[in-house]
Amino acid sequence: MTIFTKMSRVIAVLALGLFAMIAQPQASQAQDIINPTAESVTEDALMEALNGDAQVQGRVSIPDDLSSGLIKPANRGWADTHGGPVRTVNLIAVVGMIVLLVAFYAIRGKIRIDSGPSSERIQRFSATERFAHWLMAVSFIVLALTGLNLVFGRAVILPVFGEDAFGTLSAWGKIAHNYMGFAFMLGLILSFVYWIAHNIPDKVDMHWLSKGGGLFVKGVHPPAKKFNAGQKGIFWSVTLGGATLSFTGVMLLFPELAGGEAGWQLYQVIHGVVAAILTAIVIAHIYIGSVGMEGAYDAMGSGEVDLNWAKEHHSLWVEEVQGKSSDGTGDGSARPGTQPAE
Repeated sequence: MTIFTKMSRVIAVLALGLFAMIAQPQASQAQDIINPTAESVTEDALMEALNGDAQVQGRVSIPDDLSSGLIKPANRGWADTHGGPVRTVNLIAVVGMIVLLVAFYAIRGKIRIDSGPSSERIQRFSATERFAHWLMAVSFIVLALTGLNLVFGRAVILPVFGEDAFGTLSAWGKIAHNYMGFAFMLGLILSFVYWIAHNIPDKVDMHWLSKGGGLFVKGVHPPAKKFNAGQKGIFWSVTLGGATLSFTGVMLLFPELAGGEAGWQLYQVIHGVVAAILTAIVIAHIYIGSVGMEGAYDAMGSGEVDLNWAKEHHSLWVEEVQGKSSDGTGDGSARPGTQPAE
């Protein structure tokens, strides 16, 4: 054996030893970050090998290191929550409320004006109050529909209309959801300013609640001020729920403000759950304000309501209005036309 051959073998052994020393720390680091090839293993097999404790990271040539994340266990947990509990809450809240209202209508029917419509009307809401209401209402409906599309669209809309239609609808829905959120916030602020003074709970509300608001028994009309206990409940639900949706929505629009992925995921879950609950409440509100109660829509339609309707559902408010009218702004009784609400 020549000297050259012996030296070659020595160099090879040293090289193998050096490679082993270098590869050992890299192998331990691979427990935290793995750079798989395209043909390596499936996602499930890779996550099983990692015991779900490490993220799988690729290589990127752009400055944003976050974009190199391929598989993140925390994201998988969030996706399971979004597709599981959050979807279930939405399904129970929305569908459950619709079923409940259908059953209520079948049993109780439309709540009529017991004394019958009169020829006299009284002004209930001003034009600016109705603007605030409709701004908030229309924007919320758009937000609710586009939000529900994110939760149920793939299961309900995609199979019916196909990928192209569903993709276009979802793309435009995302834009509408992002921008209509600001209209909803404006309407929320205006309604809070206009109606906060009328929505402070008091002892009258307790009596109204004890009678079920007269919703379940024909001819029962507990006294109420401008807003009864049910309406006050809706006001505070919309105010607090809307504020929560507004805050979490801004965090989702600007995720850098959310404090990282964990914060963003938490806000998304809160946003989805609160939206489901508030949507159910608003559905009940829409029902009462439309097909559920005779004369109720006029309050936000023309702003003027039937006097008999007002006396049955807001008797204390009618006495207050007519009392003020008799003090110098009118003759103390409603007339055909309008009467000042305040």
